[in-house]
Amino acid sequence: MRDAAETGEMSYVSGTSLVPLLGETIGEALARAARVAGERPALVSRHQNRRFNYGELDAEVNRIASGLLALGVAAGDRIGIWSPNNAEWLLTQYAAARAGIILVTINPAYRINELEYALNLSGCAAIVLARSFKTSDYEAMLRALIPDLADPEGRVESARLPYLRRAILIGDEIVAGFLPFAAVAQKATAASDLALATVAAGLQFDDPINIQFTSGTTGFPKGATLTHHNILNNGFFVGEAIHLGPEDRICAPVPLYHCFGMVMANLAALTHHACVIYPSAGFEPLAALETVSEERCTALYGVPTMFIAELDHPEFARFDLSTLRTGIMAGSPCPIAVMRRVMEKMNMREITIAYGMTETSPVSFQSAVDDPVEKRVATVGRIQPHLEVKIIDTEGRVVPRGTPGELCTRGYSVMRGYWNDPEKTSEAIDAAGWMHTGDLATIDAEGYCAIVGRIKDLVIRGGENIYPREVEEFLYRHPKVQAVQVVGLPDPKYGEELCAWVRLNDGETATEEEIREFCRGQIAHQKIPRYIRFVDEFPMTVTGKIQKFIIREKMISDLGLATSGVEANDGGG
Repeated sequence: MRDAAETGEMSYVSGTSLVPLLGETIGEALARAARVAGERPALVSRHQNRRFNYGELDAEVNRIASGLLALGVAAGDRIGIWSPNNAEWLLTQYAAARAGIILVTINPAYRINELEYALNLSGCAAIVLARSFKTSDYEAMLRALIPDLADPEGRVESARLPYLRRAILIGDEIVAGFLPFAAVAQKATAASDLALATVAAGLQFDDPINIQFTSGTTGFPKGATLTHHNILNNGFFVGEAIHLGPEDRICAPVPLYHCFGMVMANLAALTHHACVIYPSAGFEPLAALETVSEERCTALYGVPTMFIAELDHPEFARFDLSTLRTGIMAGSPCPIAVMRRVMEKMNMREITIAYGMTETSPVSFQSAVDDPVEKRVATVGRIQPHLEVKIIDTEGRVVPRGTPGELCTRGYSVMRGYWNDPEKTSEAIDAAGWMHTGDLATIDAEGYCAIVGRIKDLVIRGGENIYPREVEEFLYRHPKVQAVQVVGLPDPKYGEELCAWVRLNDGETATEEEIREFCRGQIAHQKIPRYIRFVDEFPMTVTGKIQKFIIREKMISDLGLATSGVEANDGGG
């Protein structure tokens, strides 16, 4: 890392490293792991009681990849996966990569219209889906789109889904209209094995291999197109930052359809010959704690709300978490108070914070395990190797260190573009190759980055710029406050006023005036929330991101406020 003196006082940083980028495909990385670490554990899916070492995983992936080709899913085709976490998810991810098939990750929370949109935008030739999960009946939703789904081999003809040719149901159960996932490997033939070898040998690491839908909360989601090179290297350097090695065991309760799971967990483990462990199909704090204790995990991943749920679980004290040393907290702003509790109570002294977005594979900044504690809890660390970042003003000029502006990223991690959307791609990636994130950030003299909010989250009250993140961090200091979210609401006099949704610690009570009194004399008067509401939960996406636009819309509705001039937040990428 170049120090601040070398880059001057402007907000530009670049990540240097003696470790080169990986120049291989995901399939090649798995084959290498099987050769050199074949007996080492690779995957544990506890809720399914399934375990693979690297040799077994490589062999099964090969059979599934060959089976997909035999079924007519060709290199360059798209295959959707619509499922919570399970072994089949990872097998599909790696089999598609080996066969040059582009994996389309579909949010498990999607409903019929969203599914139709995702499959048609990406032109999926096949879909792998779970039968159901919690309140989601995936089979029924697909049948709503394809009422005559009946072929025993899962062949599909549909006017509403014109690209879809094959439906594959996870499991070994025979269900009319679907091919069981367990039967895919059985479709492999000598001819498809030969075809697979030919395809795999011809793949390039710059080939697109994944379409990830952004988690924006207004408008239609966009399909970020990522390559082997994008995500394999990002997983590798994320693992490097937490010092992963073959002895490590990652507890990954984060969803696989998101980069946090499929890149930062799956590919970080693969590139370091470590083991990734899924405690449950969806996040369950008790299952995560049991997994860490019984599987002797050394790393634990999660968004802040997941760590809060684990720490506050009534059975927390009975679990032995002594094997933990590291992990990653990411996906949404990481409150300082929560980070300190995780480090002290979960033995995760080397936990890191990571920051990024789907369009950058995802990580751009990550703290180091030996960073000073105050840096690890107050920033998202420093730039990752082989990447560049600059902070710019509204005119596109790089701002001085410490000045807020839009964060832009350039390097190997930047997506190829949005699938079939050159207009949106050109809006996001400029002519010089910079990905404009929409996040407001600062970079200090030592190169540490702090995310201060979203451009569309910025509250302008009476001409004063207020960053909700700053107010949230202050309110976290209140001894009764467990979590807080701050948004701007329209106001006829000041343009906008602050509103705080506050979740108190169990058993605590408080008044609005008590919260305001805590603020007086400690933060500027314009930063004290005019509106305060006590809540039991926040609206969240399946990945744990707080949906501030829902908070804003509900308060505007409840208070009968006029919305002229106020723009809804799109939630980011």
